[in-house]
Amino acid sequence: MRLRTTAVAAATTLLSVGAAAVAAGRYATDAALKPAPGRPLPNEPPLTVHATAAGQITLTRSLASLRPGTYGLTGRSCHAVVGPVIEDAPHSADCVVRRLERVSHGDLTPGTRVRLTPQVHVGNPRDALGIDHADVDVPGELGPLPAWFVPGERSTWVITTHGLGTTREHPMVVMPFLRRLRVPVLDLAYRGDPGAPRPEDGISHLGDTEWRDLDAAVRYAVGYGATGVVLHGWSTGASMALHTAVNSALRHRVLGIVLDSPVLDWQATLRALAAARRIPAPLLPLALRAAEGRTGLHDSRVPELTDPERLTVPTLIVHGPGDTLAPWYASRELAGRRRDLVTLHAVRQAPHAAMWNADPEAYEEALRRFLTPFL
Repeated sequence: MRLRTTAVAAATTLLSVGAAAVAAGRYATDAALKPAPGRPLPNEPPLTVHATAAGQITLTRSLASLRPGTYGLTGRSCHAVVGPVIEDAPHSADCVVRRLERVSHGDLTPGTRVRLTPQVHVGNPRDALGIDHADVDVPGELGPLPAWFVPGERSTWVITTHGLGTTREHPMVVMPFLRRLRVPVLDLAYRGDPGAPRPEDGISHLGDTEWRDLDAAVRYAVGYGATGVVLHGWSTGASMALHTAVNSALRHRVLGIVLDSPVLDWQATLRALAAARRIPAPLLPLALRAAEGRTGLHDSRVPELTDPERLTVPTLIVHGPGDTLAPWYASRELAGRRRDLVTLHAVRQAPHAAMWNADPEAYEEALRRFLTPFL
């Protein structure tokens, strides 16, 4: 009797530990893979507004606020655009002064807490940029996917997909450039985005299932007259582009892909997201196992995509060693393995998915050289 009681107690304890492990894994996975669209990623440190003046804003001094380039500045009820650091502006030692390009909405009063974001524009292409567009619905496997279509004279379309922590407003940073090239642009919202169908499990699969929405956008473009498409994705949107170029039934219509800060090592990205959301280190292995079970991700997924026999289209990777969410080494390795197809444009002092922000002119020149043969 005593042995039986002991065995039952041990089994109960193991079941309790197992249930706790599963719960902890799900908690950590949810924290990492349920980023709110349009909310800055957790790796961006909070900053405080100290003062504003004509064309200037004073922020907390940090490595983030000292970055070169142009960024969105977002808070709970405000959005603005800041430009480069103004070196000769008077300021205290613990502050930095940047050019204040514009305030999109809200107030930047002293004490306001804000974060930098690569999402510069808010609204739609007409309101934000003065670019005429059509609101269209792309038929997706989970339901209609809202998209903005900017017409152009070329028969090659560019289809853009945003990434973690942003919305389809993010790709508007390249719309003026693409408009000058007279290229039609389809800017897609995919599953989980505002206005788009929600995935059943409610979490991001880091592009592993979302790519089917991009595949639907390729079908839409071809159905409306595109003779070929170039896929331009940021972060998980870049992973979606890579999946589509490899797996789509219409991959022969994909002329090239642009991968900005691509998520090529999903485990490293998941660990970084979980750590940034203050998930305790002992829970990280549980989060990885839970993610494998819930999303179907596995170690061999990226090697499948980058197999020399499968990647067949010219590829531009724009990435930098300062990315703490999507490791730079994975992009460098892919470029090294496929020198015949892949061009790597490195960007210094840029956080995740902010390669355009750090140096818009160099980014657009690299993009122009890549796109020209397809136009």
